[in-house]
Amino acid sequence: MGNESFFKRYWFTMLLFAVIVVAAGLMLRFGPSPAAGVPQMSVILLIVLIIVGFAAGLLGGWIGTGGCSVMLPVLHFWLGFPAAIAVGTTLFAVIFTAISGGYGHFRKRNVDGRVGWWLGGMGVAGVILGSWLFTFLSSKSAVLGLIIGIVFLWPSIRMIWEGIVAYRKDANASAAQGSAKEQSIAGRPATLSIFGFVVGVLTGLVGLGGGYALVPGLIYLFGASVYLTMGTSLAVMVPLAIVGGGIKLAQGFVFLGAALVLAAGTIVGAQIGAATIKKFRPNTLKLIFGIYFLYVAAKFIGNFFGVNIW
Repeated sequence: MGNESFFKRYWFTMLLFAVIVVAAGLMLRFGPSPAAGVPQMSVILLIVLIIVGFAAGLLGGWIGTGGCSVMLPVLHFWLGFPAAIAVGTTLFAVIFTAISGGYGHFRKRNVDGRVGWWLGGMGVAGVILGSWLFTFLSSKSAVLGLIIGIVFLWPSIRMIWEGIVAYRKDANASAAQGSAKEQSIAGRPATLSIFGFVVGVLTGLVGLGGGYALVPGLIYLFGASVYLTMGTSLAVMVPLAIVGGGIKLAQGFVFLGAALVLAAGTIVGAQIGAATIKKFRPNTLKLIFGIYFLYVAAKFIGNFFGVNIW
């Protein structure tokens, strides 16, 4: 009975994982060589990518993001990927993370369809514009890094604030308790459309999947409950990541083999993160990762001004 329940619950995730593993193997074996400046795939790099993807998935399961905020800086700063390739590769990997996580929340009815349509529809339009702007910045690594660093400031400050201020914990706990009863998110179509469009532009421009902005925006701007926010955010990230990742792939900014390996790791990590989320204090996790994101922001911005932050 236990095995039947397990397979019934995770059959979609296991099927998606199997497809990704097979596709990754084929790409790494028969796919084209990486673009100039991208490190050659090796056993060590393969293992590191799996670990990075798994860590990104855990973060997504714990605090409701797609994991780009972990993968992108690691690929760029510590694995030597050019900024443009790091952006495209991580955004493509998030496609599968969002599909897996979004499907799980959809089954639990943690998705507001009305809000998802408005955010997703205008978000896709924003992604197209952001991807067009990206073509002008792809060869300007320092400028692109500065923009990424500025964008990273938002989630870092938000998460540090929530981790330190006690009443945020109480607010999150209350929201989580009420999440089962709330089936909709307030918000006018015009407001939702503007918000979705802005998130889409940033997604196409800097390659972050959108969770870093969608989650706090839905909670604090539209008063949504935590679980409904996480589900709706992941559902919205699916079209944003598909369109943005697809455009980056067509533009040649995706190391497809690496992206698929990352995706396999994120899917496993996200499932474990979702299953273990109640074992951790969300505010403690937010404080830890908020400090990390602040470090990443400082590193990107410092590089632009010629200051090398270790």
